[in-house]
Order: sequence, then structure tokens, then C-alpha cells
Amino acid sequence: MGQRYQQITIEERCEISRLRCSGHSIRKIASALDRSPSTVAREIKRNYSRKGYQPVYADQQSRARRWSGSKLDRDSTLRETVLLRLAQGWSPEQVAGRLARETGMRVISHETIYRFIYAQIVRTKNYSWRHYLPRGKSKRGWRGRKGGSPASFIAHRRPLSERPDEANDRQTPGHWEADLMLFSTYGQAILTLHERHSRLLIAVRAPSKAAKPIAKAITKILAPLPPSWRQTVTFDNGTEFARHYHLHKLNIQTFFCDTYSPWQKGGIENAIGRMRRTLPRKTDLATLTSERFIKLVQAYNNTPRKCLDFQTPAELFWNKLLHFKCESTFPPTRE
Repeated sequence: MGQRYQQITIEERCEISRLRCSGHSIRKIASALDRSPSTVAREIKRNYSRKGYQPVYADQQSRARRWSGSKLDRDSTLRETVLLRLAQGWSPEQVAGRLARETGMRVISHETIYRFIYAQIVRTKNYSWRHYLPRGKSKRGWRGRKGGSPASFIAHRRPLSERPDEANDRQTPGHWEADLMLFSTYGQAILTLHERHSRLLIAVRAPSKAAKPIAKAITKILAPLPPSWRQTVTFDNGTEFARHYHLHKLNIQTFFCDTYSPWQKGGIENAIGRMRRTLPRKTDLATLTSERFIKLVQAYNNTPRKCLDFQTPAELFWNKLLHFKCESTFPPTRE
């Protein structure tokens, strides 16, 4: 059997450059590297620059010649599948993870998808490609925001430090987070509830931003659930949640984040951020039909999540809830 050819390494290119600067011939360089003289000659000829043979430049040129395009450039079927799911509001990580779950093997990485989208923006100067990405940005980055917290106006307020430990690890269902999703038109808001274990999102149009109607709306949402599925609710320090103690009638404990720390209820903050992709702040809720609103919430709950091993929140929530009901209604054994 013949020898298997191996690409010239960066270390060998550095040695070629050093020996060439020392005045050695092609044959002596090839002998020192245990390579064929024709291989060395071809390497110098193909990767020679105006400044002479430079190992770093030569290595870059070699890699550029071997690159045959992104995986999405080469595979049109995979590209159509990925772009279709991105257009549905999935993130690159969700697309990659779900494909791996469906096929039983890694198909593509989320980083490859990001690079493909950014490459299209650079090549075509068409910035509409950014709308395939979750936050619609043509460049990666993060911008912080500041806010206020009138905690002193909230009666019977209990800090987050008193919340049961079982609510912190997300392994036990029944622990919720609540917040208002506000819009630029004055008075428009959506009340959102996020279940920490399944990541299920329940969203309704807020009757108003007043504390009493908000408490009544939350009670109406959670009352039909079994008691073990409505144990606690965590709020930020907005005065719209000042009547939180109305939930105590359902044996629901209520807790509040520390002041200036809404990140402590990160689940609902993340959920609202995802909903902003289809309901930006400039949206006029008066023009949003109920059917469209329901479909947007359903799309969120039927999108796979990495933290759920790429199951959807709806799958996990209903499977667990049905399992609970089966166990609760199972007839007792007779003695």
C-alpha cells in the first residue's frame, strides 16, 4: 500500500520559510521535512506572496482553497428546512437541537446557522436576512436597561429569599412567575404567567394596569388548576401586583424579587423577550385579532427548548398534568 498524503502543517510551513531564508535549496528543504521536492516546490509556488513566502499567509491561502462553502450552501434541502423553522420564530439553537432530536444525531450546529445568516448579510448587503434571527439584529451584542421598583407600596410583601427551595431548581411543577408585557400605546398590556418547571406561557389581554383587576385575572387563570400546580407566584415590584394577597385565598404563596432585580424571575423575562419577536413594543393591540394572538402564544408553547431537551413546553406541561390526573383519579385498592 502507498503512503497516505497529509496536508502540510503550519509548523512545516514555518520550517520552509526559515530554511528558505537561510539559502537552502528545494531538495535540502524537502529532505529536512521528509517530503517530496515537488511537494515543497508546489507549496512555495502556490502560496507565494509579494512579500515572499510567509507561513501564516500560506496557511490561510491553503485553508481558503479547501473551503467549499457553508453546509447550508451545499445542502439545499437542509437550508430550506432551517430557514423555514427560523421563519416560524425558532432560534438557531432550537433548530439545531430539534433536528438532532428528530434524527438521533447532530445535523448542524447553531453557530453554523448564525454564521450563514451573517455571511448572507455581508455578501448580499441585504439586511432583511436579519429577520431570520430571534432578535432581528445584524450584529451580535447586548444592551443593558435600567428601571425602578416601588416596593414600599406593596403590602404583605415577602422577599424571594423566603420562597421554598423546591421552587428554585425547577424540578417541581406549580411555581409560576408573572409580569406585564407593555406596549407603546398607553394602557395596552398583556398579562403573562410562566410556569417554571415546564416553561409554559399563559398570556391574556390585561383588563387594565390597576392592581385589583390584575389580581382577579391571575386568580381566574390559576383557579382551575390542581392545588399542586399552583403553589407559588413570583412578581417584580410593580404596583400592578399590589393586590397579590388575593391569591392567598387559593393557598398560593406570593413572593417578590429584590428591588432593581427583575432578572431574579428570569423565566418570564426570557418568555417576554421571545414574544417580543412577534409582538414588538410598537404593536397596537387594538388591531391584533384574538385568533392571531392565540396563535402567537401557541407558537411559543410549541417551540422546542434546549433546557427541556428540545421538548416543547406544551408537551411537557400536558404530559405531566395528565400523569398527575391519572394518579389522582386512580381508584384505591380494596382490602
